[in-house]
Amino acid sequence: MADYVATASGGARRASQRMGSSRAGGAAVLGFLVDARARGAGEALKTLRLEHLAGRPVSEIFLGVMEYACPGNGSIDEGIARDAFIETIAELADLGVSELDTLTVEQVQTVFELYATHAIEARICNDIGMQVITIPRSSRAASRVQDQIRDFIRRAVSDALTTARAALERLTPSRVNAFVNRTYENAFAILCSLGEAESEGE
Repeated sequence: MADYVATASGGARRASQRMGSSRAGGAAVLGFLVDARARGAGEALKTLRLEHLAGRPVSEIFLGVMEYACPGNGSIDEGIARDAFIETIAELADLGVSELDTLTVEQVQTVFELYATHAIEARICNDIGMQVITIPRSSRAASRVQDQIRDFIRRAVSDALTTARAALERLTPSRVNAFVNRTYENAFAILCSLGEAESEGE
């Protein structure tokens, strides 16, 4: 992971920039949640021209946000972003996110944390497929490595968001893009540090 971020991706900032559609999707998710928390889900949906989804289940609303942010042009980049949306939607029920008008800061953070984790993991898995990085040939070992990668990514994203908690609590829609870009960059930097620490401990 340290080599992936520092060498293959060209550093944390470059790795963040490579996220492209996933950053746009993350900004759409976070912007919608911040707006829903401030003005209510109905008003937030109007901003995205998705008012027809008012009162619908949260999973349907998130699918609508996905189509708004990532309409699907067939590119790998958009595919990664859409996969991250779908994986996040699948976990919403377990998070207890069923009412958008009563969102807490903790729920906003957790939903965005999941989305960013899935997006980064999907990017890394794509790069594994493109042989930018390699994993063991053994399917059992490869599965174990994938689980470790997911844990590393979730921890890095969580640490990045914890550091930015005060900014998240004061976040407004106009500042979402900058916040998302900074979070991705910080997450990749932390991911690199975690990888180096793990390597040194072996």
